[in-house]
Amino acid sequence: MTLSKITASAVALALTVPMAAAETWTLNGDMSNIAFGSVKNEYNGEVHRFSTLSGSVDAQGQVVVSVPLTSVETMIDIRNERMRELVFKNSPTATVSATVDMVALDKLGVGESMVTETEGTLSLLGQEVAIYSDLFVIRVGEDKVMVTTDGMLMLATDELGVDAAIDQLQDIAGLDSITRVSPVTVRLVFDSDTPGS
Repeated sequence: MTLSKITASAVALALTVPMAAAETWTLNGDMSNIAFGSVKNEYNGEVHRFSTLSGSVDAQGQVVVSVPLTSVETMIDIRNERMRELVFKNSPTATVSATVDMVALDKLGVGESMVTETEGTLSLLGQEVAIYSDLFVIRVGEDKVMVTTDGMLMLATDELGVDAAIDQLQDIAGLDSITRVSPVTVRLVFDSDTPGS
């Protein structure tokens, strides 16, 4: 149940949005998704997600993706509450930031794609953690770009110092184990703020 991992995924995605030097882009929350997996008692795998995302890329290539931690969705209400209270300490938001090479990315034409190495910073619970991922980027339209993880991003709870919180979850739920490394997948869709430019 390592939600922190998910946020990390959001960061990497944002880094790869193609755009012209004067353009700005806004994350399409309805079309975007960050999901992460957990395994309890060794064999019971589950998929979780954040139901709300927002973000933008400014004309200088500065990327910011915000993940409201209160929107965590594990498909069990009491577990959602425990995640918010124990793991996220009632913190409202995790933030991912990065800088984009807009000149290189703007060379993608409609229907063209690329795989790019990205790095950014995940800010969560007062800590900043560097994150790295290979991302698949495709320009699906003149005014729309989609970015996904190229494979899965694997993140560990100890990177963000939430092992103690996972211990609490495990104890409360009466589980023998909860994985401390989670696979994360990300799909981010960005819309141009200047359609047709």
